[in-house]
Amino acid sequence: MAGVSIKTVSNVVHDYPHVRPQTRERVLSAIRELGYRPNVSARGLRSGRTGVIGLAVPSLRENYFAELADSVIRAAERRDLSVLIEQTNGDREKELRSLSGGRLHLTDGLLFSPVSLGQADAEALDVSIPLVLLGERIFGGPTDHVTMHNVTSARAAVEHLLGFGRTRIALIGAPESPHGDASSGSLRLDGYRQALAAAGIADDSRLIRVAQPWNRETGAAATWRMIDEGVSFDAVFALNDTLGLGVLRSLGEAGLRVPEDVAVIGFDNIDESRFSVPSMSSVDPGRDEIAEIAVELLSERILEKGERRPPRQVKPEFRIVVRESTGGVAPPHEPGVVGGTEADGARSASSAVNT
Repeated sequence: MAGVSIKTVSNVVHDYPHVRPQTRERVLSAIRELGYRPNVSARGLRSGRTGVIGLAVPSLRENYFAELADSVIRAAERRDLSVLIEQTNGDREKELRSLSGGRLHLTDGLLFSPVSLGQADAEALDVSIPLVLLGERIFGGPTDHVTMHNVTSARAAVEHLLGFGRTRIALIGAPESPHGDASSGSLRLDGYRQALAAAGIADDSRLIRVAQPWNRETGAAATWRMIDEGVSFDAVFALNDTLGLGVLRSLGEAGLRVPEDVAVIGFDNIDESRFSVPSMSSVDPGRDEIAEIAVELLSERILEKGERRPPRQVKPEFRIVVRESTGGVAPPHEPGVVGGTEADGARSASSAVNT
């Protein structure tokens, strides 16, 4: 219809500069009249790339993974990539299918956050597509890996509570089997114990509470069990913020003041922690940096077209965000601004990372 070659149409569609204005307008007019849309599948067959990456996470109902997905999408958009999200529900078979299923042909590579696969499954990560591993379940595998400073940041969180004179610090969210494969829970439990040991405080099993899965309900129930059992505690380290929100609810129902009677700190720095009453202090593990780095590593692997390079492991730095639940100042209402003594927390966290 435009009276030009396929190559000229391609140049106009891709907005290449070396097309005469009259020709460009003729092609655009034909596109409008025909209602033409590029066929992404056909383009992928021709170029060998789809422009789409996958993200497999356990559950989008968990605030951290929902916000991680948002950060990944933003990082991908900056590289002209789209994101196909798959929810595995933490099911082992679904996680394995994410690595070998039919959806892989729709994507150029995969960001993968498993919770049921463990260290013994490292060989399952040796797949034919570019893959970047997220999380703490498998270390030393054949793929690039972006993870957190779980032990060091958990230790910094407990040290933050110790700095306010708290000595009966409960931990909510301990794994049911702390001696199994590495996990976020087991690593953060290690950091908790390290901080107490360094302060000369004996480990008290009554203060370490299992709460699975990590959500508001289990956090609230674990806190109530401690209260009902008459266990004395003056602070709580919740292993993620949704557990912490449940903790705050139970403490309020029990008539305990936060932070006067019990100080509370969570982990993940989800948006909701800024708006709880009181606002909740939290460990920010560098979620946006994790997403940015993971997408960048995956993009590099996609462009390598099968070239094999040694796997890389990256851990972004973390910071302690201090809010009302540990004695900080109420945060301002402007989006993205956290108040309190964040600068002090950030300095202590940074130094912990450097060690």
